[in-house]
Amino acid sequence: MEEFLIQKVEEISFTQVDLSSSLWQSGVLDSITIIEFAAELEDEYGIKIPFDEVIEENFETLERLMAYIEKKQREND
Repeated sequence: MEEFLIQKVEEISFTQVDLSSSLWQSGVLDSITIIEFAAELEDEYGIKIPFDEVIEENFETLERLMAYIEKKQREND
């Protein structure tokens, strides 16, 4: 999961990131790219990400995002 997320963020933002990089506050992902990224995550991980959950709490770092994805996957089981 880690490699996929890093690759996708770097592909979308043209910026190198690691697990603790700020994605939201630093502007690595903006309002358009974060929606595109969320859609790719839904496809890749078979989850649904409601628009009201595309928030800093869930998307600020890849660490937070991985925890969020794992939570959504457990909800689907």
